[in-house]
Amino acid sequence: MSRAFASPATRRTRRTALSLVLEQQRRRLILWAPVFYGAGIALYFGLRVEPTAGEIAALGAAGLAGLALARGTLARVAVAAALALICLGVTGAWLRTQAFTHPVLERDFYGTVTGRVVEMGRTSSGNPRLTLDDVVLHGGPPVAQVRIAFVEGLPDLPLPGRRIMVTARLGGPSGPAEPGGFDFRRLAWFQQLSAVGYTDAPLFVLPDPPGAPVLRARMAVADGIRAKLDEPAAGFAAAILTGDRSTVDGEVLDDLRASNLAHLLAISGLHMGLLAAFVYGTVRYGLALVPGVALRHPIKKWGAAVALIAGAGYLVLSGASVATQRAFIMTAVVLVAVMIDRPAFTLRAVALAAALILAVRPESLLEAGFQLSFAATAALVAVFEDLRGRAWWRDEDRGWVTRFRAPLALLITSSVAGLATAPFGAFHFNQVSQFGLLANLLAVPIMSMVIMPAGVVAGVLAPLGLEGPALAVMGFGIETVLGIAQWVAEMDGARRAIPAGPLAALPLIAGAMVWAILWRGPGRWLAALPLGLALFIWSDHERPDVLIASNGRLVGAMTEEGRAVNRGRGSSFVVRSWLENDGAPVKQELAADRWALLDRGDGWTRAMFGNRQLQIVTARSRWPDTLPDCDASTVLLLSSWQGNTPEGCALVLDRPRLSAAGPIALYFEEDGIRIDSEALRARSRPWIRGD
Repeated sequence: MSRAFASPATRRTRRTALSLVLEQQRRRLILWAPVFYGAGIALYFGLRVEPTAGEIAALGAAGLAGLALARGTLARVAVAAALALICLGVTGAWLRTQAFTHPVLERDFYGTVTGRVVEMGRTSSGNPRLTLDDVVLHGGPPVAQVRIAFVEGLPDLPLPGRRIMVTARLGGPSGPAEPGGFDFRRLAWFQQLSAVGYTDAPLFVLPDPPGAPVLRARMAVADGIRAKLDEPAAGFAAAILTGDRSTVDGEVLDDLRASNLAHLLAISGLHMGLLAAFVYGTVRYGLALVPGVALRHPIKKWGAAVALIAGAGYLVLSGASVATQRAFIMTAVVLVAVMIDRPAFTLRAVALAAALILAVRPESLLEAGFQLSFAATAALVAVFEDLRGRAWWRDEDRGWVTRFRAPLALLITSSVAGLATAPFGAFHFNQVSQFGLLANLLAVPIMSMVIMPAGVVAGVLAPLGLEGPALAVMGFGIETVLGIAQWVAEMDGARRAIPAGPLAALPLIAGAMVWAILWRGPGRWLAALPLGLALFIWSDHERPDVLIASNGRLVGAMTEEGRAVNRGRGSSFVVRSWLENDGAPVKQELAADRWALLDRGDGWTRAMFGNRQLQIVTARSRWPDTLPDCDASTVLLLSSWQGNTPEGCALVLDRPRLSAAGPIALYFEEDGIRIDSEALRARSRPWIRGD
């Protein structure tokens, strides 16, 4: 019987059954609010066309009306609230996008650039990189911020707040390396980056007085740390205390990634939580030593207040990156809960933190850091909430659990956090660390009990000039952690590459995790269904036989040995993305060596895929005599050819078609040739239009 012709009695029975199910979940229904709000945000960013202001106004009004008019049974209220929150999520994400409207460089620019330094960092190859605001492109269009890499290095980094002048080559933020890949343009939009580029020219610091006192104070602290500690510990210490990662050694960073300890370098929930916990404990137990104060005053609340102030100071000192802002909000929710006598470590606190972050920065939902952070936090809170209700964990007889509670809690924490974040890490970074649990079990206690406490003490003593001993202790702890990272990274099979999965796998994994954590009762095992489906479509996901970059000059063809690329140098970011997405991140030079094994002639190259083939003509004006004839099984790539194109091919990709299509993926299948391109996924969004 269809729903349209169901009897009133049948519909009432369905509503009653749904209400009974939801009644069992009543106390947890509020936890779903940020989930549905986040679903609205995801829906907005998944749209192909930007909604109009009128459509958003209607949607927002519908959401508010749905919340206001939710009446009747619990089922009706829950459904109305869920739909309303989805509408509000779309509205909030749209408003945030419009707030960041700025010009985007549409044509490449080469010339003189002046601007104020607001951020310093390094590229993946280790070259210095500066972000500038208040930018003037001499002879070019107006822009917001630009980011410039210095390929020849810099002898001295300019102070933040200084205005500089340099000759650079700039272009608009680049799109995906392949169809459906990560779109840097969206990330650049919310960072207000109008252009990115590079220079090999010298930099000139203009005589303007420096501004940005907070940025300069950060750099002064970082320089002070580097003066007291030796590398590589100095770079690590500066990174976790001030957010300045400009001197972190590339090999150290690679070891940290391979051992799953890279999260120790990014100022996130772990660092903010450790700092707040140390300050809170020091203040509270310090005051407890004074009986008159401890008996008459709420020292627990005082400790939380001081920890909150310390966390805010750390937020400012570290540069207030997106990850640090997120960590501060989560920590602040916990500390405020302590101050108002509410349970601190609960799923409600996690849900409130997520709601605040998504309300302020909706684009955070798409960031790997947000997903990893909340996956770990929510899973840990859920597991320990469950353990508190179990008699063996409470161990009222004070048996072995009491004696080994601390190491057991550390093992559970590392295991749960690792399992919760593994699928998200594999999706975003195409790799998993197979010995990450071991590395974290060894390194996190040192981070918790030595490095961060010593850093806090050094910060307190620095105004007196007495920070030296504390920094020495901190340096010893850092060297120990880096030694662990190197030891684990050098183990056979420490890092396992994972081929890129389909986009649909990510929401299925997230939905499965949310359901397993928030649903009460046996029904939580239903989370296995979307998780199993995600794993199935991921394992069944097919990588393209051929990838062609947007300019048509870079080509990657899949061979029995792996993907072969036609260039041994240049376009390194695109090539690295292709190879990592293949799950085979070899060096570009090796991938180029594979190209030499293909069938080649004077002015042409041919790659065979069963009974189909890709022919690439590299000649410009004289057609290669030895090139096999083109037929219905052939794709012909003419990135440089300037003459007439032959007929009879299944597909001809010449310069006009390549320019219009963007990155192209080709699949040579038994029943034909399938093509995917950015043009076929055509979307009209602010970060793509550039208006």
